[in-house]
Formats: sequence, C-alpha cells, structure tokens
Amino acid sequence: MYRLIVFFLWAASVLCVHQTMGQVQVRVNVNVGSQPQWGPVGYDHVDYYYMPDIDVYYSVPRHRYIYLEGGRWVFGVALPARYQSYDIYRGYKVVVNEPEPYRHCEVYRERYGRYRGNYGQQVVIRDHHHTEGEEDPYDHPGRNGRGHAYGHYKHGRGHD
Repeated sequence: MYRLIVFFLWAASVLCVHQTMGQVQVRVNVNVGSQPQWGPVGYDHVDYYYMPDIDVYYSVPRHRYIYLEGGRWVFGVALPARYQSYDIYRGYKVVVNEPEPYRHCEVYRERYGRYRGNYGQQVVIRDHHHTEGEEDPYDHPGRNGRGHAYGHYKHGRGHD
C-alpha cells in the first residue's frame, strides 16, 4: 500500500510539472504597427514623441496629443487650432520611453530644445521605403530600435 501511495504522489508531481512547463508564455512588446506615419523610422517601440518646436507630446499607446492649456495638461485626438500651421511630418520628434514625460516637461525642454527648427531632418515612417533583405541605414545597431535610456538616438551621432 505504501508503494502505491508513493507511486501516485510521484505520478501527480510529474503531471503537474509537465502541465506547468506547457504553460510558459513569452511576451514581446513591439508597437511598430501602432506608430503614426509621421513618426521617425528606426524604433520598434515608442511610448511618447516629444515635439520641441511646439512643446507637445504624443502618446503612441493612447493615440493622443498632450499639450498645455490654461496651466494643465490636456489629452486630445488632434492638435489644438493654434498649431494648425505646424507640419507634423517635417517637425522634429524625440522618442521618449519613460512614463508620463510631460510631468517633467522642464527636463525635456532643456534636453531637446536644441532640436527646435530642425524641419525635415528625420525620415518619417510614411516616407521610408526599405527592401527586405537589404541593410537598412535607419536600424539602430545594438539598440534593437529602442533608443537609449532617454529614448532618443540620432543616427550617425551616437548618444546625445
């Protein structure tokens, strides 16, 4: 009887281990398809874009612009009327992969203010034509398309 009980306990533990191993999941967070066509190429994941020309953020997961209005941050599906002349395809965008960067706006204004007026300095997703199997100069080697710790990487210059 003792051997029968030991055998059943052993069999049950083998089944549990086997079932647990079959339930392992791998999750990869890539949001290339959800990035707007005006975003710069070379990033496989983007949380926010910061546009230093107009001091506005764009949340890629939420598909919302974030801008100051009357001293508070507003989330909108479009830019406000005061930016109607801004060319979103030509304006410089900084990739920021930190939570709620607009809450630390003074940091980003100082860090990326030098990119103001750099119209047309980035290739955007809409205009990027890559042939599969060929080397892509907009892939960021060693970064897996994620930028550096602050989420920004300017091709050809390394870290900013």
